[in-house]
Amino acid sequence: MSAFNVRPSSRDLAGAVAIPADVRPFRHRLSVAPMMDWTDRHCRFFLRLISRHTLLYTEMVTTAAILHGDRERLLGFHPAEHPLAIQLGGSDPEALAECAKIAEFRGFDEVNLNVGCPSPRVQTGRFGACLMAEPERVADCVRAMCEAVSVPVTVKTRIGIDDRDSYEDLLHFVTIVAEAGCRTFIVHARKAWLQGLSPKENRQTPPLRYDVVRRLKSELPELAIVLNGGIQTLDEAERHLSWCDGVMIGRAAYHNPYLLAEADRRCYGHSDVRPRTREEVIEDFMPYVRNELSKGSRLHALTRHILGLYHATPGGKRWRRHISEGASRRGASEALLLEAAHALGANGLRGNQGRQGSFT
Repeated sequence: MSAFNVRPSSRDLAGAVAIPADVRPFRHRLSVAPMMDWTDRHCRFFLRLISRHTLLYTEMVTTAAILHGDRERLLGFHPAEHPLAIQLGGSDPEALAECAKIAEFRGFDEVNLNVGCPSPRVQTGRFGACLMAEPERVADCVRAMCEAVSVPVTVKTRIGIDDRDSYEDLLHFVTIVAEAGCRTFIVHARKAWLQGLSPKENRQTPPLRYDVVRRLKSELPELAIVLNGGIQTLDEAERHLSWCDGVMIGRAAYHNPYLLAEADRRCYGHSDVRPRTREEVIEDFMPYVRNELSKGSRLHALTRHILGLYHATPGGKRWRRHISEGASRRGASEALLLEAAHALGANGLRGNQGRQGSFT
């Protein structure tokens, strides 16, 4: 059995998941960004097998969906995913406060408000990046959530929108929202254009301005400032951690998830923890896959998140092809992961003996 064995946390009488004491410190040192259609519960469980301490985020969930939709589907997660934050989309203080209470009751460790997404669909709902033009409204939302819950309330934002992109605009926004109770800001170091650019273009076209975020931290040292945008490696993350409180990595962590293998040692100071091998990750993911299949999940919904495990390694393309083609095969099971690993010559795989009850 590998040195890392995920087991469910105990629950208190209120139903909230107890957070293990060893995951509380330095929570924001490294995090994986909330990404629509990507950071679902299967993805998060898989990433947790690679790093014990990296903070994980849900996909953005709107207040309307939580208040009127299938909460178990939207908010369900495995206890092993801790530390785990939920990102909410909305602009009504009362609705956000109610959703924050629901999230806290369900065991989330943090409630994050999306003030950074520039997509037209999000703008239509009057939330996301367009809220940067309404700092007082964001402050009202944050204040309502802070009064409703005891877990941290954080804000993810851009450095500006459209023509409201001066440093003074950003400083004003952050100051107003901080006075309402937010002590942690995740800042995407690009401005957003609300018209004329697609969401993808808004992630790539506006130039990165790390200097703006660094200035924000220097002038507001009492706030926790987490840097987001364009960070591809732990080497880059460590360089930024010399001046900011945390780094959030997005698509790089999805396409190359094994970059998180050194995160606990390099970003959280656990020098005595041996990084887990890819083979150990595969073996510990298999019981989870088997359990989810027994509940009706589709194999593809689980395996699509692990295609990058062997990114930039010999046989990585063979791994992706074997998983992609095999997941749609009739009768395919969790054994597909072993088959794919053996197909690229991975050593040290023993199957999932000894792990039969670790993830149910």
